[in-house]
Amino acid sequence: MSLLEVRGLTAGYGGRQVVQNASFAAEAGELTGLLGANGSGKTTLLKAVCGILPHAGSCFVAGQRLEGLGPRQLARVCGYIPQRSGIGVDLTAREVVLMGSNPRLGLLERPSAAMRAEADRALAAAGLAGREEENYQTFSEGEKQLCILARALAGGGRLLLLDEPESALDFRRRYRALALLADWAAQGGRGALIALHDPGLALNCCARLLILEGGGVRRVLRPAADPLEEMEAALGAVYGPVSLHRVAGRDGRPRLVMLKETDGEEDGPCGL
Repeated sequence: MSLLEVRGLTAGYGGRQVVQNASFAAEAGELTGLLGANGSGKTTLLKAVCGILPHAGSCFVAGQRLEGLGPRQLARVCGYIPQRSGIGVDLTAREVVLMGSNPRLGLLERPSAAMRAEADRALAAAGLAGREEENYQTFSEGEKQLCILARALAGGGRLLLLDEPESALDFRRRYRALALLADWAAQGGRGALIALHDPGLALNCCARLLILEGGGVRRVLRPAADPLEEMEAALGAVYGPVSLHRVAGRDGRPRLVMLKETDGEEDGPCGL
């Protein structure tokens, strides 16, 4: 059984349908990436799946229909990480991460010592060890994004929905964040659906990629297995003519490099 199954999802704003009749599945233990041009519906799709945006259609996590769940129940099943956190008050990094435990707490119940320890472990895994008591507002945008990622990982849900989590991170931290998510997904039948701006990151960190175009999922790619020519055609619909090359990384493992082609010439790495 798929971890996430989406059937006939339609959603939009002000009477304009941005996502139309989208259907797809995401497997447990994997990162599933969303790629598409600006306005293709990546953010709209994520907001609809997690119940922030009204929609038609149905979404299931491990067979449980999300549309029938209340806000606290839904938060126990899946977590959503927007491009910007929206936190405007002074909180320590630990307090921000502990916000992810709220759905597991009763009225007026405070986080337990175990939850606090879990929050500190998540911060350490995100590269913020020793900064638990620092004011979140003093962090850089990239550090804030890592802190919010730690909050999601400590939240206890099975599915994470992330909207361009790499946007404020430098090259090294982008790959560290996705590796952290992959390790998390590999434990206990969990998974993540991630809208990504960087196609190189998506190709090398996600087990499958959903190509959004015209409000729907037009192609599903498996970068480790699909022929390069098929992936070039699918990605070309988003980025224009591209070429893909399998190379060996410094660790000996295969990697994909995507080159943007301009007037028949290869113009350099795209997203790498």
